[in-house]
Amino acid sequence: MHQPHRSFRKSASKRSGALLLAGMSLFGATLISTAQAQTDYSTVEIIPHEVRGTVHYLQGAGGNIGLSIGEDGIIMIDDQFAPLTDKILAAIRGLSDGEIRFLINTHMHGDHTGGNENLGRLGIVILARDEVRVRMATTQPKIALPVLTYSEDITLHLNGEEVISISVPPAHTDGDSYIYFTESDVLHMGDVFRTTGYPFIDLANGGSLHGTISALGLAIGMSGPNTIIIPGHGDVSTREDVMAFRDMILDVVDRVKPLVEGGMTFEQVTAAAPTARYDAQWGDPARFLQSVYTELGRE
Repeated sequence: MHQPHRSFRKSASKRSGALLLAGMSLFGATLISTAQAQTDYSTVEIIPHEVRGTVHYLQGAGGNIGLSIGEDGIIMIDDQFAPLTDKILAAIRGLSDGEIRFLINTHMHGDHTGGNENLGRLGIVILARDEVRVRMATTQPKIALPVLTYSEDITLHLNGEEVISISVPPAHTDGDSYIYFTESDVLHMGDVFRTTGYPFIDLANGGSLHGTISALGLAIGMSGPNTIIIPGHGDVSTREDVMAFRDMILDVVDRVKPLVEGGMTFEQVTAAAPTARYDAQWGDPARFLQSVYTELGRE
């Protein structure tokens, strides 16, 4: 494994940031349920992809599902939405008839943990960070909760791999994990990294702008030139892709920080278009800018 491991205007700006955070708390609580309500799961196709060694991943309507498949059975990483469980299990059976031994949740959002209850009822052992169980316990039945939790790194020894679940700084949420498959040299980064849009920094669930930058730095440091990266959403990537994602965030922060320090409101910062050079690639920046503005406004 690679080695990882001021003035009235300013007061107004801070009040604007506080209001944004309150709104984002509600937004974060409803985001996944809204997406779920709008999805016709009967039309969703679960698409398997072979990565390298024992590792595969499944794409569908939620976060990418990682799989380690071998003679010792199957490790799953995340499980998308509950209505997709049968399709997901069928896709896995198309790859292997081995026992699903463990399910690791990379974080607590419903597009990654929605199938927990179904899989828990099948007797599959669920693992996640301590913070994931605490947050899920407020909304999910007991059978859906991780039964094995950890605060530091934890290693599973299956299929000729050391499968290391790595606790990272508060980034997307406060309970994020990376999963590194040592022999295959594949890193599943959960939603700390995505190829489908700007970062989602869920401040309402403990996410952090500066933690995101640190967590991306950790992934870059522990990856090598041949490491394959599985993002939380999107297509497999490389270390260089993660570096570009991190550098984009740093550039946006450098552009937004003086605007916040100058007492601009969020509306004024948005109008200044600090993400303009990246929008063609990463899409709508509004949610990302809200997080950047709010966190910088606290400093």
